[in-house]
Amino acid sequence: MNDNKIKLFLVDDDMLFLKSLEIDFLDRADFIIETYATGELCILNLSNNPDVIILDYYLDGIDPDAMNGIQTLDLIREINPDIPVVILSSQDSIEVAVDCMHHKAYDYVVKSETAFIRLQKIISSIFQFKKMEKTLSWYMERM
Repeated sequence: MNDNKIKLFLVDDDMLFLKSLEIDFLDRADFIIETYATGELCILNLSNNPDVIILDYYLDGIDPDAMNGIQTLDLIREINPDIPVVILSSQDSIEVAVDCMHHKAYDYVVKSETAFIRLQKIISSIFQFKKMEKTLSWYMERM
């Protein structure tokens, strides 16, 4: 992470939702945020080393032939399996959520009034877990 700031990729083809999500994150914490309207653009910029990716489930609003969120997630996993990816979708379906988890999404969030709060909690838990892993690793090295 750069100067203790979390680098966050937001990937959604709904430009209004994408902008409001970006504003919500910037208003509440000191993030470095990169936004992308397609999975392809997200993949092209993975070398920017995001700490977390929030990825829309569909992604065909701009280009009907664009990769969807699951295809993008699978490519992210091939390139860097350590990046936590949270799928964000308007699909309030247990089958969709389970499918995302089978593709190794870190979590699944339904777009709603509470989505931002839930995303904040997930990001917080990701970094608490990483801090615990680092502490455990430090202790193990000294044993």
